[in-house]
Amino acid sequence: MSGHSKWANIKNKKEKTDSQRGKIFTKIGREIAIAVKEGGSDPNNNSKLRDVIAKAKAANVPNDNITRSIKKAAGELGSINYEEITYEGYGPNGIAMIVDVVTDNRNRTAAEVRHLFDKSGGSMGASGCVAWMFDKRGVIVIERTSDIDEDEIMMQALEAGAEDVVPQDDVFEIYTNANDFSAVREELEKLGYSFLSAEVSMIPQTTVDASDPEFAEKIERMIERFDDNDDVQQIYHNAILPEVEEEE
Repeated sequence: MSGHSKWANIKNKKEKTDSQRGKIFTKIGREIAIAVKEGGSDPNNNSKLRDVIAKAKAANVPNDNITRSIKKAAGELGSINYEEITYEGYGPNGIAMIVDVVTDNRNRTAAEVRHLFDKSGGSMGASGCVAWMFDKRGVIVIERTSDIDEDEIMMQALEAGAEDVVPQDDVFEIYTNANDFSAVREELEKLGYSFLSAEVSMIPQTTVDASDPEFAEKIERMIERFDDNDDVQQIYHNAILPEVEEEE
């Protein structure tokens, strides 16, 4: 768990940089489109949309952008047919990788994802080839500040239905059953907490040490290639990358 935590924290910090912001907005816009298609444009009656909105706010997406994306999705339901697909495979040195995409062209995206695996020294596998190595869990990350009491937040999160609370140096990481994620997140919101991130994630059961600089560079380059593809929403892997210094 701790290895994933370090990777998640670095990921959260890097994704807040300006260079990543535009891509994040685009990807979350597609998630909103999927949520609206499945459950309608009213967040009060659509728990999946509420979850995506919370994720958007954690990523500092302005409220105007969120509202515009919902209206756009509601108006384009008949013209844009996005679907969610998960690809699995192996990266450098056989690390396990899961790639979630949202696409309007399954054939195009499948070819692009396969090419990215091959180009990065990995290989795309059959459905289920690595998913068994991960657990699907809700992950809520709250910044650790002087006004948050550790015992209190742990008690509140567990009472809300969380499975585990992991205090880190700079954050509290709250883990839930995937089915309980929405309820726990909404209860913590009611208690006044804001989130650095809040989403359902794939947590590796076992991890691979990627402290070797050359190995780590290959993995990071592969992640960047996938992240640059507009169809790719999330990339999960079981490698523990070396910690990087946060830019000033």
